[in-house]
Amino acid sequence: MIQVSPTAWSAMLAHAESHYPNECCGILVGSLDGDRRRVAEAIPMRNAYQGAQEDRFEMDPDELRAADEAARAKGLEFLGTFHSHPDCDAYFSKTDLANCVPWVPHIVMSVKSGKFDHANAFQPNLDQTEAAKEELSY
Repeated sequence: MIQVSPTAWSAMLAHAESHYPNECCGILVGSLDGDRRRVAEAIPMRNAYQGAQEDRFEMDPDELRAADEAARAKGLEFLGTFHSHPDCDAYFSKTDLANCVPWVPHIVMSVKSGKFDHANAFQPNLDQTEAAKEELSY
């Protein structure tokens, strides 16, 4: 289960809606409590993909490393990622699956006509052949 704090959820919503009609992306940091991931902060990242960003995102490795180091300095762990799907549902696409970090969950946020619609969380398997839906609380 992924439990997102209100502060982190607000940051995710603002980032997703402000980047519409393009995809946004970011990382989730916080703590592990057994099988429960408690997201304390959502760190928005720049979509570094060089092509059309309405259906693809890519995180800059240097920016990702710096965000992870800053989180660890505060005693927070990297828990997963989030990104938006403009004008479509929150599902884990073939592109998402092929390019994901398979050992962490990913939250996909549907943004329709510029406003948040719904979200789902997914946990890819290590082979990156499928991603099971994970319980999400926000």
